[in-house]
Amino acid sequence: MSERIPIALQLYSVRDDCAKDLSLTLQAVAQMGYDGVEFAGYYDRTAEELRGMCDDLELKVVGTHTGLNTLLGDQLAKTVEFNKILGNPYLIVPGLGAEYTNSQQAWKNTAKLFNEIADKISDQGMYTGYHNHTGEFKSLEGEVPWDTFASNTHNDVVLQIDTGHVLRAGADNVPFIERYPGRYKLVHIKEYSATNDKAVIGEGDMPWDDVFEAFETVGGTEWYIVEQESYAFPPIECAEKCIENLRKMGKI
Repeated sequence: MSERIPIALQLYSVRDDCAKDLSLTLQAVAQMGYDGVEFAGYYDRTAEELRGMCDDLELKVVGTHTGLNTLLGDQLAKTVEFNKILGNPYLIVPGLGAEYTNSQQAWKNTAKLFNEIADKISDQGMYTGYHNHTGEFKSLEGEVPWDTFASNTHNDVVLQIDTGHVLRAGADNVPFIERYPGRYKLVHIKEYSATNDKAVIGEGDMPWDDVFEAFETVGGTEWYIVEQESYAFPPIECAEKCIENLRKMGKI
């Protein structure tokens, strides 16, 4: 087994807390034992301010969720510059409109677009990637869109699989991880339960042992990113419960 894969929190999980008091929320996340954070919005802060906050707490910025529009045309250079200041090389698109996803041809065109973006930023040490929801794992015109996207993109386009969405779609994570080795540098570890839509990591139906083994043997995974989008407790407590359970599972 390789050395431990560090664990970050997708800050969308605690977005209301971040909007209220970003500094205090980041402090809480660091105190829980998270190694890093992934941003989904910047709360009216400059890249320098965000980097300073995270550096002070020894939190690594491991990724940002950024709309596809920020990676097109003149916006791309600005987005790259912002993320370079953050110290983050991964520009992950968290979702796409229907024109990019409503047919197999649309998915092939989308893959080509991601390849073009990747080519433009690779010499700057930057990567783009895509984060799935459920639709990418449901058959479309006889093929699963995740396969279409993955098989038509370069190896350096990150496949940020969201484990919970995959299971919710009725699919199994492991075959998709094994099919595209080395592509899963950043992954969202999210629980799914058929009976409890507020389950936190370790308290649902996810076969975590198998999923972690796939990430750690063939996935090329550099970071586990916790994302919790449903809450039985206040969001900050859910984030803490997730990392406590990961600790019990031996991931920390």
